[in-house]
Amino acid sequence: MRWEVILEEGIWLWVGFNAFVLAMLALDLGVFHRNAHQISIREAALTSLAWVALALAFCYGLYRIEGPRQGLEFLTGYLIEKALSVDNIFVFVLIFSYFKVPPKYQHRVLFWGILGALLMRGFMIGAGAFLISRFGWIMYVFGGFLVITGIRMLFHQDDHIEPEANPVLKLLRRFVRVTHYYHGQRFIVREPNESGGKLPWAVTPLFVVLLMVETTDLIFAVDSIPAVFAVTQDTFIVYTSNVFAILGLRALYFLLAGVIEKFHYLKVGLSIVLVFVGVKMLLAEVYHLPISLSLGVIAIVLSIAAGASLLFPKPAAPSSPLETPPPPEPYFQDAATPTPVGDVQANEEHPEHRA
Repeated sequence: MRWEVILEEGIWLWVGFNAFVLAMLALDLGVFHRNAHQISIREAALTSLAWVALALAFCYGLYRIEGPRQGLEFLTGYLIEKALSVDNIFVFVLIFSYFKVPPKYQHRVLFWGILGALLMRGFMIGAGAFLISRFGWIMYVFGGFLVITGIRMLFHQDDHIEPEANPVLKLLRRFVRVTHYYHGQRFIVREPNESGGKLPWAVTPLFVVLLMVETTDLIFAVDSIPAVFAVTQDTFIVYTSNVFAILGLRALYFLLAGVIEKFHYLKVGLSIVLVFVGVKMLLAEVYHLPISLSLGVIAIVLSIAAGASLLFPKPAAPSSPLETPPPPEPYFQDAATPTPVGDVQANEEHPEHRA
């Protein structure tokens, strides 16, 4: 689809779809999660199934209205985005563990994080469509980038995270005061001072976690969006497949957070998928791979990766009998009895970050 005709030919599709997304987000935050609570496995499973069902229903609608090709392109793009979003969950688990985010507040962080991700991805998809329509050779750049990213993912396995080294977080702490404790599910607070007045506005550690989630998704979007453009140049399909995968990410996180480490071969599968779609993009002018075959290859690779992870579990790391693990720190309950979060020593070294 040419960039100039997006608004002319399908304005009602864009308006209707975005209205649907906003309605679902309002229903989620205003009704189902109006009060902060810990998401149960059952609730996460039902919500995840609901989002998958909505995505498949949308796919069927495209199949019936626009044609079989559009339906298969959406399904392939959605499968790629859904699989790559699982990689986000690995990092989300590390971020929430590092900052000791209470389980009942994790949904709020993911909600606003995903809302920001939708805006960022919409902008990036629009920019990508514009570049492709103006500079055809950019497809080769995207293809080469995906191949390199897939190879790096295969040989570079991250099992830890260092938020203190994040340049965005460093910039935040340089210009904004960060409180020493959580304050419920609030992102910005004014705390009382010793004289009974109010300190200047400050952000809470929950805002820091939100910022980490946003920057993480931005990094992953750089990989996933070109991967979908390898499947189709229809901007509407690229956008909707991204949105449905992102909307289902929260429920998928609460469903898989406790068992995500068991799927240790999934990164291998994802790297193969990225290399595959990158090569497909590079060879598009020489040979056009049928979309049904692309869908089959991606589904088979991911299924083998998931199955191999379950059949050949990762061996447990040996523990030394001389090492005694420290007792777990309690979670924060209310502002009257705060619990330190994240790297407490780092905050102690920077008195200007205290509340």
